[in-house]
Amino acid sequence: MNVTASDSKRIAKPEWLKIKLPSGQAYSEVKRNIEKHRLHTICESGSCPNQTECWGAGTATLMILGNICTRSCTFCHVTTGNPGQVDITEPLRVAESVKLMGLKHVVITSVDRDDLIDGGSTIWAATVRAIRRKNPGVTLETLIPDFKGVRENVQRIIDVKPEIVSHNIETVKRLTRQVRVQAQYERSLTVLAWLKEGGIERTKSGIMLGMGETEDEIFEAMDDLRKHHVDILTIGQYLQPTRNHYPVARYVTPDEFARYKEVALSKGFRYVESGPMVRSSYHAERHLG
Repeated sequence: MNVTASDSKRIAKPEWLKIKLPSGQAYSEVKRNIEKHRLHTICESGSCPNQTECWGAGTATLMILGNICTRSCTFCHVTTGNPGQVDITEPLRVAESVKLMGLKHVVITSVDRDDLIDGGSTIWAATVRAIRRKNPGVTLETLIPDFKGVRENVQRIIDVKPEIVSHNIETVKRLTRQVRVQAQYERSLTVLAWLKEGGIERTKSGIMLGMGETEDEIFEAMDDLRKHHVDILTIGQYLQPTRNHYPVARYVTPDEFARYKEVALSKGFRYVESGPMVRSSYHAERHLG
């Protein structure tokens, strides 16, 4: 029987997962820019635990194509529904905001837009081009959806050549159907392979722990990513957004995360971020070297 949030009791968070409240001038400045330009961030929509640290350092992961997703992944706090029409002015607004914030490295992500023929890939490409026109010298990481496995849509990302392209498998193979619902484990691996084949120098993926996976399954996921030539791996603790989301099976200790980092590096990943609070774009600027 599948485990759901209603089937299990919530586990109390350990001390190492306590989060500081937002504060500071840099945090406030980033927040003002985001609100002024009507931007969305995965920091807010995804309830990221690193929002305080990243915004306090003057960085943010911008989310394009709205803040309503067409998928209903059981781990994700982003709202599911009908996203409505695409805002064709968004690429320019994002580019102008990057300039105002003085960012040197930009992470862009998006909701899934399965309602669009191109999966939103045209806006994706336009956003990257607009950022580069307005911000010469800026480097980019794009955290992309799977575009339903349509190679033409993935190619639009390859064509604009972000320095890093990331696509998360999120969890181990066995749990994918329960956790990601409309996604497919093998399809995600295929997308990652296409990126590398297309000439993207640095590809990246991430997994969450504490959802009921076994250690052997974690190592299998690492091996699968390396077989598809993924360079960078992020490993973090899954945090249940609400009682209606997928339950936390356990909290992985900091020592375990440190050991998983060593294992992943030994398997050939160039960079590994592994810790309870790690998320996809955590310390993203460090992965350019």
